[in-house]
Amino acid sequence: MQKLLKKINLYNIPRHVAIIMDGNGRWAKKRGLNRTTGHKNANKSIQETLYISKYLGISFITLYAFSSENWNRPNKEVNMLQTILYQNIKTELKKIIKTDIKLLIIGDINKFSINIQNELLNIIESTKNNKKITLILALNYGAKNEIIRATKKIALRVLKGNIKINNINNFYFEKYLYTKNIPNVDLMIRTSGEQRISNFLLWQSAYAELYFTKVLWPDFRKKDFLKAIINYQKRNRRFGKV
Repeated sequence: MQKLLKKINLYNIPRHVAIIMDGNGRWAKKRGLNRTTGHKNANKSIQETLYISKYLGISFITLYAFSSENWNRPNKEVNMLQTILYQNIKTELKKIIKTDIKLLIIGDINKFSINIQNELLNIIESTKNNKKITLILALNYGAKNEIIRATKKIALRVLKGNIKINNINNFYFEKYLYTKNIPNVDLMIRTSGEQRISNFLLWQSAYAELYFTKVLWPDFRKKDFLKAIINYQKRNRRFGKV
């Protein structure tokens, strides 16, 4: 890993990295295990990602933890995912507070159980003054739903006469997204070899650099994250300019 660290330009670190944590089920299947085991083995990857992110000085990490489409999976798996989420929140809370990580949530958590909602609100409150890095969990999140939600809220303001249509611009629209106080994505990583962004942060990733790796999420380690950063630093980010 030291060789990879030497290749990192600490003056060109992405401010916001978003990750589609894909491949838990395939990881388990390759080992003759059930899908639950794959999801449970994802924690190590999250821990290592946060560790190296703090070391590099990355300010925001967003993890696609539960999409709005995940409800379409078999009930048994959906219930299992919620159970794992609840257990992780309870067991990881003290660790998160001690390591100066601030937790935020994007998405509609009202569909989760009251226990999960309460635990999430508790950890958000407990970490609100932490400053080292902000961990954003996308839970029951879908980018299309987010954009429609924002559009409806703005439409109501137009109907009430609070704003004129001609005054609506990108900056105004972003105020109504879940990520209103969060910078847009610089680098989006997807594991498992799939090359799509699956309804994840569509607005916020308009100019994000995309990095796809064949590594399955439970196998994703610090060295894999560093490879993504090195690849990012080779890009010429023009944002539509020459």
